[in-house]
Amino acid sequence: MTTALERIERTTQALKVFPLPSAVLLPHAVLPLHIFEPRYRALVRDALAGDKVMALAQLEPGWEGQYGERPPLQPMMCAGLIIWHEELPDGRYNILLQGVCRARMLAELPPDKPYREVRVHPLPDPVYQGPEEERLRQAVLDLAGRVPVSFAENLLPLAARSQGGMLADVVAAAIVPEPERRQELLCELDVRTRLLEVVDEVAELVARLSPVKPTGPLN
Repeated sequence: MTTALERIERTTQALKVFPLPSAVLLPHAVLPLHIFEPRYRALVRDALAGDKVMALAQLEPGWEGQYGERPPLQPMMCAGLIIWHEELPDGRYNILLQGVCRARMLAELPPDKPYREVRVHPLPDPVYQGPEEERLRQAVLDLAGRVPVSFAENLLPLAARSQGGMLADVVAAAIVPEPERRQELLCELDVRTRLLEVVDEVAELVARLSPVKPTGPLN
């Protein structure tokens, strides 16, 4: 059976790209997207007809006013798989895009399609084990006492079963909302450094939040 990474690797010579300045997809995370522009409807339609692979990318600073054209893409992007879709009667799509791995753009293909395609070098994380993993899991436990139960119940098991770079990415995807900061973490290829940076992100969040008061009956 073909793995998700193998599916990404088969598209590296012509990876479909959706530039979206308001959102950054991280590997292993799932992002809901509403696709309404005609060129990106075409992208999703073609992806669904084939490998279901597409990437989400950021634009280089100064893109404002050029979005309808082809402003430069930032080289680091996240390639993912469409794991669910709904086509609406007017041709729009709702999709869930699951990140698979980082990918560095090598070159953009000529504009012979409505949407953009690039050649990329995929950058899956190396296997990593280190004390930073336990530090991050402990930080997530500390956070769990300061966030709604529903949020903690989703994040805690995810952190418990993740390792290395995946652990850093799934926690960052859950707690870091700012696209600029998410892009910085996407660009961090050193797993140990990324884990430590996400530990700091969780610690800053814990420091800003008050413990959640219990809502059930007291013993």
